[in-house]
Amino acid sequence: MSRYDELISELREAAQPRREAPPEFAAYLEKVRRAAYTVTDDDVQALKDAGFSEDEIFEQTVSTAVAAGLERLDAGLEALE
Repeated sequence: MSRYDELISELREAAQPRREAPPEFAAYLEKVRRAAYTVTDDDVQALKDAGFSEDEIFEQTVSTAVAAGLERLDAGLEALE
């Protein structure tokens, strides 16, 4: 057991969305998942213009980013086995 197992477990739990993302988030969250470095202020503004609050955007962004990071961690750990 790694000293990080408990922290990673907490991250996995936190990454579970409290509710499914609205369909308007689909392209944005795919961008966060696959190429977060390409997200721009315009991407966020488009969601604001669609009526979403900064808190909603933040929650969806962090949840998706953490989940993507954990997927990459799992792939890396599996490659080491």
